[in-house]
Amino acid sequence: MIHLRKDKDMARKDNGTLKLNILVVGGGGREHAIVRSLDRFKEAERLYVAPGNGGTLLEPRTENVELDVSDHQAVLGFCRDHAIGLVVIGPEAPLVDGLADSLRAAGVAVFGPGAAGARLEGSKAFAKGFMRRHDLPTADYAVFTAGQTSEALAFIDRYDGRVVVKADGLAAGKGVVVAADVAEAKEAVQSCFAGAFGASGATVVIEELLEGPECSLLAFIDGATVLPLPLAQDHKRAHDGDTGPNTGGMGVYSPVPVVTWEQQEQMTQIMQRAAAGLVAEGIEYRGVLYGGFMLTERGPQLLEFNVRFGDPETQVILPRVKSNMVELMYATATGTLARSALDIDPRVAVGVVIASAGYPGPVQTGKAIAGLGRAQTLAGVEVYHAATALATDAQGIEQIVTTGGRVACVTALEDTFEEAREQAYEAVGRVSFEGSWSRTDIGLRALEQKGK
Repeated sequence: MIHLRKDKDMARKDNGTLKLNILVVGGGGREHAIVRSLDRFKEAERLYVAPGNGGTLLEPRTENVELDVSDHQAVLGFCRDHAIGLVVIGPEAPLVDGLADSLRAAGVAVFGPGAAGARLEGSKAFAKGFMRRHDLPTADYAVFTAGQTSEALAFIDRYDGRVVVKADGLAAGKGVVVAADVAEAKEAVQSCFAGAFGASGATVVIEELLEGPECSLLAFIDGATVLPLPLAQDHKRAHDGDTGPNTGGMGVYSPVPVVTWEQQEQMTQIMQRAAAGLVAEGIEYRGVLYGGFMLTERGPQLLEFNVRFGDPETQVILPRVKSNMVELMYATATGTLARSALDIDPRVAVGVVIASAGYPGPVQTGKAIAGLGRAQTLAGVEVYHAATALATDAQGIEQIVTTGGRVACVTALEDTFEEAREQAYEAVGRVSFEGSWSRTDIGLRALEQKGK
């Protein structure tokens, strides 16, 4: 085990001003947004991101590093060698794997829960049990394993197929089927048990289908202290009109007009009860907790927990946070969040994802991307890279190329939804690569909600 000196030099300079070398773990659009939000403040002395992407590579004070984050000793060694004062863990997999625990045990301040808290996302069965134990409003459900196929199918019949089928473990946001009928629900269960999601689908959670608008409430949590972030609403389905297969998210906006002040207060109280539940179970939670909610006639109901920033929700939430993100994340990591407050930009953020042909199925990579710089010259626009890398073509010219399905998220921050949508799609139109596509209706739902 590598132990770091709990040396104040890793967090502060002699004059008392907070100065941190920061390591951000991850390489998607979420991490690019985190890096850019941290880079706005002088308290970030040096930023490292592992592995990062083509966008983080272009940030002036950020360095992409090759680091096997599953090798906890290697990460600890990097923290020691580079005097890292704060580690921000972006994706769920390293959190479930206990990276935060290993770092904290060696004296590193970490934004992100340990493995015990990460079970809220790593196991949907655990999350539903936690909700039930702490009387958090959620859909009726049952948990089944491969040896209980007949019982699972009977549960589906009990609800006439109006159910949601979820692979228990991590599945990159794709292990959830909102069934259209009995046949689709049963096929989803059998697909999980047949190995479609590997070990993640060996256990299945089936829950009653709830109806109503969805929204996400994320909050910084350092134990009992809960600091809610702006609400966001994601678009999970691949195609316009919320049709097609589920994806990791095709677009998002913030705020969410359909949510009343009373509903927001109810959701905040639910998140506070969740934080109290974690404390009651002896789980130290320091990071962001994401509550996915359905606004039903019975009131807000929890659909799921995530234990990290959402993607693409982060790409519209963080641009609206005017507070010092370095100080906020460090306070969360060190258990001093009670002294913090949030300053939120009242403007509207709309984010549109640009995807590769074939997504959410198999895609071809290595497509040269044009127009990224032109898009970001538009007022109020940020382009967050997700699946990109810097490559050299046959003529020795460096260019940004695609490396996956969701390539980038273009976010516009404007006074109104109409203006934000218009500016976001103007920017999207400036970005091109072979096979690129986007949904064309991101934010329309918010306009309809505003009119009601």
